[in-house]
Amino acid sequence: MHHVKVKYKKLRETAVVPCYQSKLAAGMDLHSANTENIPIAPGAIEMIPLGFAMALPDHFEAQVRPRSGLASKFGVTLPNAPGTIDADYRGECCVPLINHGKEMFIVEPNMRIAQMIIAPVVQATFEVVEELDDTVRGAGGFGSTGS
Repeated sequence: MHHVKVKYKKLRETAVVPCYQSKLAAGMDLHSANTENIPIAPGAIEMIPLGFAMALPDHFEAQVRPRSGLASKFGVTLPNAPGTIDADYRGECCVPLINHGKEMFIVEPNMRIAQMIIAPVVQATFEVVEELDDTVRGAGGFGSTGS
C-alpha cells in the first residue's frame, strides 16, 4: 500500500479531518462543516463547506465521490462525480451536492456527505501525427464492443 502525507489546515471550528472507516477502505469520509441545517430541494444543487484547506503532494489529486448510501437511499449525489481537487488548490474544500430525490434533503452539521480518494496523476503531452496504429476495434464507438 502506498502512503502519502497531505497537509491539512482547519478553516472552521466545525471541520473534521478526513479519515478512513476501515483498514482497506479506498475513500476517506468527508464531513460537512455547516453549523446549521442546509436544505437541498429536489433538483437543487448546494455547495457544502468542509471547513478545511489542504496541500496535496505534487502529482496527486483528490477525487471527491458520492457516498453510496446517500445516493441509493435519497438520490443525493455529486453533479460532477468524481470531482477533482488539484494539488495546487489552497482554498476551502467544498462539495456540491445535488438532490435527485423527490423529497427535501437536509444536510445536518457534521454529516458524512462524500468520500475522497487520493490518487496519483500523470500529465500527458500530445504528439500530432498523420496516422494512428490500427487496432481490432478501430473506430467503433459507444457500445461497439458489446452491451
